[in-house]
Amino acid sequence: MIRFLAAILVVVTLLTPSFAAEPSPGLSQQQIASLVASLKMDARTIAATNAVSNNDIRDLALSRRVAAVNDDVFSFSLPVKGMTDQESSGRCWMFAGLNILRQSVIKKYELDDFELSQSYLAFWDKLEKANTFLEYVIELRDRDILDRELCFLLDDPIGDGGYWPWVVDLVQKYGVVPKKFMGETKSSANTSRMDYILTSLLRRDACELRRMATEKKSVEGLRGEKNKMLEGVFRVLVINYGQPPSEFVWRTESDSGTVSEPVTCTPQSFYRDIIGVDLADYVSLANYPLHPLNRRYSVNLTHGMADGKDFSFINLSDQSIKSYALKALLDSSLVWFGADMGHDVHGKKGLMISGLYDYEELFGVQLDMTKEDRLDYRHSASNHSMVLTGVDMADGKPSRWRVENSWGKDRGDDGYFTMSDGWFDEYVLNVVVPRTYLAPEVAALEKQTPTPLPVWDPAWKALRW
Repeated sequence: MIRFLAAILVVVTLLTPSFAAEPSPGLSQQQIASLVASLKMDARTIAATNAVSNNDIRDLALSRRVAAVNDDVFSFSLPVKGMTDQESSGRCWMFAGLNILRQSVIKKYELDDFELSQSYLAFWDKLEKANTFLEYVIELRDRDILDRELCFLLDDPIGDGGYWPWVVDLVQKYGVVPKKFMGETKSSANTSRMDYILTSLLRRDACELRRMATEKKSVEGLRGEKNKMLEGVFRVLVINYGQPPSEFVWRTESDSGTVSEPVTCTPQSFYRDIIGVDLADYVSLANYPLHPLNRRYSVNLTHGMADGKDFSFINLSDQSIKSYALKALLDSSLVWFGADMGHDVHGKKGLMISGLYDYEELFGVQLDMTKEDRLDYRHSASNHSMVLTGVDMADGKPSRWRVENSWGKDRGDDGYFTMSDGWFDEYVLNVVVPRTYLAPEVAALEKQTPTPLPVWDPAWKALRW
């Protein structure tokens, strides 16, 4: 009996919180007991536990009140047509860029719908990324394998992600083609396995180039080997995408049934003569509050092409980038933008509204962070790009925005999403507008020598997708 009572005493002692104990870096028995004691399994907690353990958290936390205020009517909306679908790929940045270009063709030729080939541009993007990666390997050939910049490059040699300047560089160099001349393939629509093969190939090539460098091979010799390596990359790309067309015959049939005369085009002449939109006239604006505003920045090791420049952006306040987006949109210019789709988004309903989910109420914890803190602590990133096509004005101010996504017609309103103005403030991180809309003092910042940021700075994660 005495042994039994002693055993009970030991258990009680272990489970009783000891507030006098010194704080410990590990989880002590006293700390665990304190945590257990802090949770009251009342009716609310039991109900939440039962609900969450048997349902999708988002369905439970969805605020019906917030979601119910949505409608698909906007006081101003551009007459865009059609909807694209990037499927299981990370080409949203490219889709958004081509969506701006395709609408100009639809308007110019009075078409019911029209789409440019994303596969064509993605083919050349992959080849350029492969060449750039191998050039970086040659440039950093003397670095330790654990060098931070080298590790960054090796982590993702040829992913799908990109940024607006890469759209500009690719289109200016390779032109564009209508989708019917180079359609989607199994690999272009679902890139994971192709990317695995290409990543494996490039890491093997990097290993070989660095081995050659230890044998004191010249840079010319390394580049000669690199060119042979690119033959393998090109072969893999052709097998996955098909051969990109170098020439095609273009003709259209308008809404009224008028058929145009056939025109023989190259991808470059199609961009220059048929589309006629100069992408170089656009400028990238960002709201990145971790660094001083009203300054220009660049990010190291972010060439889209080996002979290109690191991407740069003008850092402005959230209200400034919004005002420029609104000015361009109301003047009938579509606006490319990047945002964080990881918060307060309902993909099926096509909603992007602050406060859409009541996670704090459901779990009884505090989750709020400032925009700056979310970026600094890697809780936010501009992971998706889309196009602004409309806005709903109330008392002279925007209340909601119409968004052209690239997730197909089955989401939102035939593929179009509704974004609240509050969501814009919190989660839109950059916009791209024609520089003619910029105030003189902002336009002058483009001539400013950019302040370089390291590739691991949150700006790169926040501005690339």
